[in-house]
Amino acid sequence: MRALVVREVGGTPRVEEVEPPALGPGRVRVNVRAAGVCHSDLSMVDGTLRPPYPLVLGHEAAGVVAEVGDGVRRVVPGDHVVLNWAPPCRECWHCGHGEPWLCDRTDMPAAPGGRTSSGEPLHVTLGLGALAEQVVVPEQAVIPVPAELPFAAAALLGCAVLTGVGAVRRTTGVAPGDSVAVIGLGGVGLSAVSAARAAGAAPVIAVDVSPAKAELARAAGATDFLLGDESLGRAIRGLTDGRGVDHALECVGRSATIRAAWRAARRGGQVIVVGMGSKDDVVGLSALDIFHSARTLRSSVYGSSDPDRDVPELARAVLDGTLDLAPLISDRTTLDGAPAAFDRMARGEGARTVVLFD
Repeated sequence: MRALVVREVGGTPRVEEVEPPALGPGRVRVNVRAAGVCHSDLSMVDGTLRPPYPLVLGHEAAGVVAEVGDGVRRVVPGDHVVLNWAPPCRECWHCGHGEPWLCDRTDMPAAPGGRTSSGEPLHVTLGLGALAEQVVVPEQAVIPVPAELPFAAAALLGCAVLTGVGAVRRTTGVAPGDSVAVIGLGGVGLSAVSAARAAGAAPVIAVDVSPAKAELARAAGATDFLLGDESLGRAIRGLTDGRGVDHALECVGRSATIRAAWRAARRGGQVIVVGMGSKDDVVGLSALDIFHSARTLRSSVYGSSDPDRDVPELARAVLDGTLDLAPLISDRTTLDGAPAAFDRMARGEGARTVVLFD
């Protein structure tokens, strides 16, 4: 099959012929129909994360079940599914205490999966490697969705939408009338903007370093757009009667934007780190500021969501028209066009590129 492979830190992703892994008991083969190009994939390329190489990129996808191994009960061939890059084991301490997004078995950046055309062992991003014509995954990594759900929309449910919407609904608990700032307007950030507006937040302030994101932000439901520069904190206080926002969501994963989110939140407000950053990028806050501001700083891992519960709920919302994903998809391309999508993402252009397969 064909897949998008990167061979080293800083390498150029290229489409290659690879050998997929064998099916095996309890596993499912899925023909991928749509896959999103996510910033976490870029982190596998640029060295923010250090997975083993060579690596098949991609972890946000939807498709059709082609074949199932012995013992599989969740799906049958022909089912439409969303792929889940963090399937909970349902057995560890965190799963048993209602935190499946922190499952002890879902913290590896890559897993073994197949071979290159020359016979080298291959790895797959977050256990999926979904920028490929097929994936072979554990039964727990597929979530059935209605066949009428468009594949492009279904793909985004597995990461960007689940993460961004979950950060607003599950982690933050935004209520009607709350003020919200979202910093970083990729697929996750735009999903958070949309969810905040749907929750009745006002104002919903969208922030990015690119002025071109203003139109995307307003289409997603932002009431205001601000550039992420040195005047950001002052500008946000100007929109919130001098206080700052109730909830500041950082969807970039950098110390500078985490500090910007901290300054954007009011005293007693919440700062939610949604973006995944580098272990070497240290955030500095003064001890006095932490005490005096009384802000809460926490992260939102996978939107604090249970994918088996939340993906079907989001799919229903798309189908009944209460969740509009159109503003999130700025580009559609083929697998051969995926390397260019990585270049656009690295430059901060657009929202989500979706790779479509025949």
